[in-house]
Amino acid sequence: MNKNKEKILSISAIIIMIDQIIKILISSKMKLNQEIEVIPNFFSIMFVKNKGAAFSILQDQKILLVIISLVVLFFLNKYIDKTKLLNKFSIISLGFIIGGIIGNLLDRLIQDGVIDYLSFQFGKYFFPVFNLADSFIIIGIILMLVGIIKEEKEEKQVKEKLSKQVEIIKNENKQKKKTKKKS
Repeated sequence: MNKNKEKILSISAIIIMIDQIIKILISSKMKLNQEIEVIPNFFSIMFVKNKGAAFSILQDQKILLVIISLVVLFFLNKYIDKTKLLNKFSIISLGFIIGGIIGNLLDRLIQDGVIDYLSFQFGKYFFPVFNLADSFIIIGIILMLVGIIKEEKEEKQVKEKLSKQVEIIKNENKQKKKTKKKS
């Protein structure tokens, strides 16, 4: 196993442990659909079980969601094995995404639904209840996009520097040829 994969799996393992500990605490200390208001009219802890995906889409499609999770994990693993050079953004983002996917996958397999508990309200709008694993998946995707943008920007800068150096060399060669012709 390469060093990058070890780092990614270490990050994932930490996320899975934290995620599962919180979910065990929530499900053992609270009743289903119980809500504890933490910041009035803004944030509460609400124990719900989501039998679908994000925003409750694909409700009661456990087998499909398990298959999708396994397929995504398979392709992420292939990508990690294939890619030798991963920057810090990629390592962290892949660790976050994999940890989040596995955290929710474990819920689907063991709890027959994903345990969600973070509830936010903005005025009269109630954001769908979610969990830490969901947050890590989203943060991981954002970090991956930032890493890709940063990499492309750095690559563009390197290409620009190289093209300037090539132009300088061409001009120097032209000068040398002119000097030789005059001699």
